[in-house]
Parts: sequence; C-alpha cells; structure tokens
Amino acid sequence: MRRRTPPPPPPLPQRDGVDPVRVRLPGEGSWATVREHLVERLGAARAPVVDAMLEAGQVVDADGRAVTAETAYTPGTFVWYHRELPPETPVPFPLEIVYRDEHLVVADKPHFLATTPRGSHVVETALARLRRELGLPALGAAHRLDRLTAGLVLFVVRPEDRGAYQTLFRDRRVRKVYEAVAPYDPALALPRTVRSRIVKERGVLAAYEVAGEPNAVSRVELVEHGARGLGRYRLLPATGQTHQLRVHMNALGVPILGDPLYPVVAGPGPAGDFRRPLQLLARELEFTDPVTGRRHLLRSGRVLEAWTAYDRWAAGPRPPDAPRPGAAQ
Repeated sequence: MRRRTPPPPPPLPQRDGVDPVRVRLPGEGSWATVREHLVERLGAARAPVVDAMLEAGQVVDADGRAVTAETAYTPGTFVWYHRELPPETPVPFPLEIVYRDEHLVVADKPHFLATTPRGSHVVETALARLRRELGLPALGAAHRLDRLTAGLVLFVVRPEDRGAYQTLFRDRRVRKVYEAVAPYDPALALPRTVRSRIVKERGVLAAYEVAGEPNAVSRVELVEHGARGLGRYRLLPATGQTHQLRVHMNALGVPILGDPLYPVVAGPGPAGDFRRPLQLLARELEFTDPVTGRRHLLRSGRVLEAWTAYDRWAAGPRPPDAPRPGAAQ
C-alpha cells in the first residue's frame, strides 16, 4: 500500500484559534496561475476577494512567501490563507476544564457551543476557544458532541498522540454515559436495549431509521420520574451514529425535551436564541489512557435544567447575565 506523504506544516499562524485554509493545487488542470485556480475554486463572484487577498500578501506558499497574481500554477503544491469569517454570535456560557495533563484536555461543553469549526460555527467553537484560552495551538479533538448537546469532550494536546485517542472511540473502548430529560411513559418497559439502522443524509437535518442490519445500539434506563410527567433517563450508547440517542428516544415515544429535530423538524432558531436547550448531557467518560495507561473516570458537573428548574427552562429568553444552562445553583 502506498503511504501518503503528510502535507507540510502551515506557514501561517492560527487566527482566533482557527487554522488557515490549506489548498492543494490539483495535479490536472489548465490553470496558468494560482489566481486562476483560486477564482475557479471559490467562484467567479469571489474574484475581487481573491485579488484583494493576493495584493495584500495574504495567500502564501509552503515557505511562507506571498503568492501574487502572476505566480505560476505548480501542480501538487500547497497554498494557505485565512478566509474572512462572518460575525458569529458569542455563546455566553463558560467552557469548563474537568481534567488536564500533558496529553489530554477534557472539557465540559455547554449547550449551543459546537465542538470543532464547521459551517457557520468557526470561532465560536470549543476547540478554537480552548486553543486561545489555554495557549495550545496544536490542540485537536478526539471526538465530537453535537452543538446542542452539553457535556464531556476529549481533546488531545499533541498531534502525534491524536490517532491513539481517536482509535479509542473508533474501537468503542470508551464507556460513555449520557443523561436526558424526556416525557415519562408508565407503559414503556425499561430498561431496554434499542437496536436499529440509522441513516443520516448529507444536507438533511434529521437522521432516520430504516430496515436492515442495525448500526446503532443504545441502552435506555429510567433513573426516576417526577412532576409534570417527566422522566430522567440514563443512556448508554454502544455505537456512535449521528443523533443516535435523539433518534432512539424519539422512536420510543419519549423525545428529549428541547429537541428541534425530533419528532418535528423545527430548524435552527435565530442567532442568539439560547432558550430551552436540548436536555441531553454527556455525563461520563471512562477509558484507559492509550499513552499513559492511566484509568480515567470523568464526570460532568452540569445538571439538566428542565429536571431541576422546569419553569425557568420553559420560560423563554434569559437576560445576558443569567446563569448558564445546566449550571448548579
């Protein structure tokens, strides 16, 4: 098997904890200059932006030299630049550290904060925030949580260790425990293990179940039930399909409170709308460190607000200085 040569390190520093964009110039094509390729790649309407970046010296080659409008196209080489980002609405809730050593950072992520840069969430992400706050530009994520889910996320300090920790999750050697608040149905027999085949199509907001070999397995337990017909559930996913727990709870007839996709796709709310966060929390991570051999059992300090303070959770908008969702009072 032919081994791929890793790309050279970026010659540009991060900006706000975000890496520069790396573009590999394809081996086939009829572009005479790098500019021609970038204009075709980004779209003709972006040509003035490309020209402005080139004129300002904001596009560089592997040696950090500025690419100009006349720089010849060389197949297989790389160029880097920082894309201009639209303003993002700050997520006004703290990102807390529950564990840190020379290899790992385990953060307790709030609701509404994306794990890694993606789509319209770039600077306002857990990874970018941690890189800035901890001064760790090489920090990378070993796995991801949905933006709407709160709780524990594992980040890797050294790039050379990242594969070992990502393999933990790929090989299902991390015990993950989630907590959720959802309607209580006395007719629903629990605990039970749910098995189904889940499909998530690119560009479609909600995942869905189809017939076929199961690729998603979740154990669902009722911890307790109380007033307002609500239950507090303990969820143990054995697999990691997109939206798996949300899909399985909805299939059981007890969709998680605050879910904008299941059972009905409501779509994203307006920017800055932090009302009624999804009542799903990544409560525990348990694993043996593949680098140090230490056994870790880490636990989120957050609580789900719909269980402890339903009226406040359901009331609507919070003032900017209000306690974060899930904050212990």
